[in-house]
Amino acid sequence: MKLWSLIGNSQKLDGGAMFGNAPRAMWAKWSPPDEHNRIELACRALLASPLNGKTVLFEAGIGAFFEPKLRERYGVVEQRHVLLDSLQAAGFQPDQVDVVVLSHLHFDHAGGLLAPWVEGQPPALLFPNATYLVGREHYERALQPHPRDRASFIPELPGLLEATGRLELVDGAHSQALGNAVRFHYSDGHTPGLMLAEIVGPEVVDGQPHGGVVFCADLIPGRPWVHVPITMGYDRNAELLIDEKQAFLADKLARNVHLFFTHDPGCALAQVVRDEKGKFATAHEVAQLHARPLSA
Repeated sequence: MKLWSLIGNSQKLDGGAMFGNAPRAMWAKWSPPDEHNRIELACRALLASPLNGKTVLFEAGIGAFFEPKLRERYGVVEQRHVLLDSLQAAGFQPDQVDVVVLSHLHFDHAGGLLAPWVEGQPPALLFPNATYLVGREHYERALQPHPRDRASFIPELPGLLEATGRLELVDGAHSQALGNAVRFHYSDGHTPGLMLAEIVGPEVVDGQPHGGVVFCADLIPGRPWVHVPITMGYDRNAELLIDEKQAFLADKLARNVHLFFTHDPGCALAQVVRDEKGKFATAHEVAQLHARPLSA
């Protein structure tokens, strides 16, 4: 099995919103803001093939589905659908993707499923043969969002996914489409039922898989958020998220599971480490993956 990191459309969002209660003097060192206080963010997907005999795309980024006014409001940089270019550069076409795994349905993680915006045209899905995996609890949130995060969802998307007949709602640690090759963890601090996909590593120690890769989604958007107290203003429950992140990182450290970041513009993959004071950090950082073996 090989792994590719696929860059999608990039975003610029308010740094204060992305770093919650962290002071600007601190976060500006990690992510220097522009004159509008916005920081650069990637929307990076992970491609794995063959995984359980299939070509699997983990998330799709923000894409190019926004009309121009909303594209400007949400800081989407490029007009074209960048993920499609990245997919082609890796040697794949949308109709070759067998499974799309979605940690959640916020537009910056699922908008790339849709064709680029064209005036007068309704939203349309791009992956004609894919089975779509979404956590059941989060899917229910998408159907009835809270006013606090209603703007983060694409209203038409659940209906489009259901209409394919290829939507699988996942309840536990494994899915029908991917079997034991992918193990799911869940988090509620950012949004209810956030689903974190771990590509299971090749080693087994004391009955537990070691050496895999986990898609961190919005539990840990990038390297600065590995520091446990750092959360986003977009998180629904910062204290819960901190507790979840502490346990998540301790588990991945113990099992040598590498972290894959979607929003970090400079790092796709890193190993989690911990210093003598108990603070988590990253090491062996990798900017991009191109046909990288899982065990590399």
